[in-house]
Amino acid sequence: MGVSANGVRVPLSRDGAARIARAVLRSERVSHAMLSITFVSNAGIRALNRKHLRRAGLTDVIAFWFRRPTRGAPVVGDVYIAPGVARASARANDVGVREELVRLIVHGTLHVLGYDHPARETRTRSAMWRKQERLVQRLSARRRRCSRGP
Repeated sequence: MGVSANGVRVPLSRDGAARIARAVLRSERVSHAMLSITFVSNAGIRALNRKHLRRAGLTDVIAFWFRRPTRGAPVVGDVYIAPGVARASARANDVGVREELVRLIVHGTLHVLGYDHPARETRTRSAMWRKQERLVQRLSARRRRCSRGP
C-alpha cells in the first residue's frame, strides 16, 4: 500500500490513510492488494478528470483499477483524492474534513474493488453508497475512540 501527498496539505497521516484503505479491503475479505492512494491538487484532479474520464471540472476522487484475471489474483488500483475539493465538500455538508477524507478513501477503494453507483442525485441511494456510509461511520467512530486515549 502506497500513500503520497504530491505537495498538497492533507490533515490525515499517510499511515492513517493506509489503515482506512486496509480496513475497507478487510471488510470485503480481500487479502491481496496493490493499492496506491495519491493526494493531488485541484489542478491535478482536474487534469486527471479531463484526460482519463473526458469530463471538465473538479471532482473529489478518481479511481482506476485493473480487472483481476482470476478471483485469487491481487486487487490492483490507484486512488487519487483532491483534499482541496474535500475541504469544500466538508464545509458544504457540515462534516469535518477528516471525515470527508475517510469517505473519499473508502469511496475510491470500493471503486477499485469493482463497486459502482449511478451518476448524480441517485448515487446516494445506491448499494455502494450505503456500504460506504456504514464503513465511514464505523471507521470514524474507531478514530474518535483511538484519539481519546485511555
